Amino acid sequence: MTVGTGVISGASVDIDRATVDELEAATVESQRAGVERLLSVPAVEEAYVLQTCNRVEAYVVTGDGPDGRAALTAFFEDVPSDVLVELGHEESLRHLMRVAAGLESLVVGEDQILGQVGDAYEDARAAGGVGRLLEEGVTKAIHVGERARTETAINEGSVSLASAAVSLADEEVGLDGTAALVVGAGEMGRLAAQSLAPRVDRLHVANRTAERAEHLAETVDADATVVDLADLDEAVERAEVVVTATGAADHVFEKSTVAGAGETFVVDIAQPRDVEPTVTELPGVTVRDLDALQTVTDENRAQRAEAATVVEEMIDVEFDHLLAQYKRKRADRVISAMYESAERVKAQEVERALDEADFDADQREVVEAMADAVVNQLLAAPTKSLRDAAEEDDWSTINTALQLFDPEFGEDGEGGEEIPEHLRDQMPDAVFDQLSDD
Repeated sequence: MTVGTGVISGASVDIDRATVDELEAATVESQRAGVERLLSVPAVEEAYVLQTCNRVEAYVVTGDGPDGRAALTAFFEDVPSDVLVELGHEESLRHLMRVAAGLESLVVGEDQILGQVGDAYEDARAAGGVGRLLEEGVTKAIHVGERARTETAINEGSVSLASAAVSLADEEVGLDGTAALVVGAGEMGRLAAQSLAPRVDRLHVANRTAERAEHLAETVDADATVVDLADLDEAVERAEVVVTATGAADHVFEKSTVAGAGETFVVDIAQPRDVEPTVTELPGVTVRDLDALQTVTDENRAQRAEAATVVEEMIDVEFDHLLAQYKRKRADRVISAMYESAERVKAQEVERALDEADFDADQREVVEAMADAVVNQLLAAPTKSLRDAAEEDDWSTINTALQLFDPEFGEDGEGGEEIPEHLRDQMPDAVFDQLSDD
């Protein structure tokens, strides 16, 4: 056992800092595949990947910070360093809470991100990437996200990225009397269809899986027509406004798909992008992507500023609770080592005493019970002291307890295992110097 219990490192690329091209460079095949890739690095013990239409983030647990940063640098090797935000142990935990609460979203307070954080958690668990540290960190973030939405007005009258796309189309070309096409029947496609339905004359829905497109068409308040994805070029010709949000790995709209469309306004909110860049060369075709939604989302951010302040305060409190929780569990591991050490000594001495005396079963039970009581009473005060030490970051006391009660701690004769970087950073210099000298 060591003083350290692992360190979380994180890295984030989002549309606020990166271009659509740079965000696309960060995109992985799937969240689960990303977790599996990170876990293939020997130093990585846990991993979590969150990928949405406007962000890609990855978190790892390693023995120390440099190992975590190296794993994430390799993971984001195709992303320019100036758009990649690196997060340390505590920064990662706080950032995850902000993401789940909707504070980091392009549309502040949007509800979709909370479900996406939960889905990424399930993907990471399925890949074997969630251990003790990420279990507590991610579930705390989800808890904060739920509180933010039930206890504050952060999502009151909230718009989604999809409805922001519809607002942009209305501002630039107008929706009244038009025909619209939604490509993709996932969450964003559903929200786009619901926003378009009451505004347009005709609505078409296309999706790779026809059943999902049919279900979406049935749920919107409009006479919606289902279009086969193979007939997309014909559907585009019948629509003046297109919102596309598929999960396809390749472009859905190539130049030939839109060549005969005439005047068409396309909003591409997919990541990676659905629309091939050369489509913008066609006369009459206007393409807007995530970068173009900044104006709409900036207005949303201003409207929710007051609620965001309340959520920030909530995060401060929950963050402190999470750190205290980690500290208590760190103390519990030291306490466990202490009790295990005492139990070994107790068992040896009780066995020796019983071997030297001719006790019957009842007498043996009394001796064993007395030994248990003595151990528990002797360790009660140290147990409380260790828990207090963990709460107060008293590393000297914790380190001493480990040396006293864990026979494997420091057995290399050279001061034990190195104290991890994220724990060194929290120690007063005098304490670190003392432990290093020891």
